[in-house]
Amino acid sequence: MKGSRLVRLASEAVAATLAELPPDILDAARAAAVRFEPRPSRELIADGFEADLLGLFSGSPIGADSGGDPMPPQIYLYTANLWDFAEGDPGAYRDEVRLTYLHELGHYLGWDEDQLAARGLD
Repeated sequence: MKGSRLVRLASEAVAATLAELPPDILDAARAAAVRFEPRPSRELIADGFEADLLGLFSGSPIGADSGGDPMPPQIYLYTANLWDFAEGDPGAYRDEVRLTYLHELGHYLGWDEDQLAARGLD
């Protein structure tokens, strides 16, 4: 599937997920920009991230000191990797985009891996 279609499907899945969020989380979620990239950059891979990474939160979690970091919080979704993970199934792709987005949103909300797992977002 072409990259532009993957981005459109992922964007629709994120929008549908946002529509389901409770109001107290929705305001925070809207503050974190979502970026769609096919795969992680070479720099991320050189920094030790896996080439098949599905998503990544970048920035400071809510309530944490930004340490002067001027970059706003961002959630990256890697569309080609998500498509590969879903084995080319559009329904599975949408589901995985939703789960990955919620997982990365959880990091933005300050949840650690145990808290994410307790919410089924691991």
